[in-house]
Amino acid sequence: MRYKILIINGPNLNLLGSREQEIYGTATLEEINQELEVIARKQGVEIEFFQSNHEGELIDKIHSAPGRFHYLIINAGAYTHYSIALYDALKAVSIPFIEVHMSNLAAREPFRQKSLLSPLATGKICGLGPLSYKMALMAACEILLGEGEDSL
Repeated sequence: MRYKILIINGPNLNLLGSREQEIYGTATLEEINQELEVIARKQGVEIEFFQSNHEGELIDKIHSAPGRFHYLIINAGAYTHYSIALYDALKAVSIPFIEVHMSNLAAREPFRQKSLLSPLATGKICGLGPLSYKMALMAACEILLGEGEDSL
């Protein structure tokens, strides 16, 4: 079986590389995705990328994931902190996911320190820049490939 992982990026992540470089670094989302493609090929999994600045589009993508994807990796950006609708969508589809953030949320503004998504997530990786995505992908691969057919 070939496992499929969906990597979802929320608002403003399309601006990586130029947005607040002191926080997010200089790597673009496309560069991060290219590095993730290499890891996925080595691990023998398929990945698909989706980015939107619109909450409804993110929810629609999550709704379309059951039966197509075995795992999700999500950086919901600012929606992490206040989107009950995104929380409900992730809860409804029951696909395991890892929450990712490039910055260390605990060291950011108080309103960024609470995640509505974390209670649903398998785990959360944050504060390591683009490495956060790589670690999440490696963890998802380990979970999927380690569990075999029973992971669906």
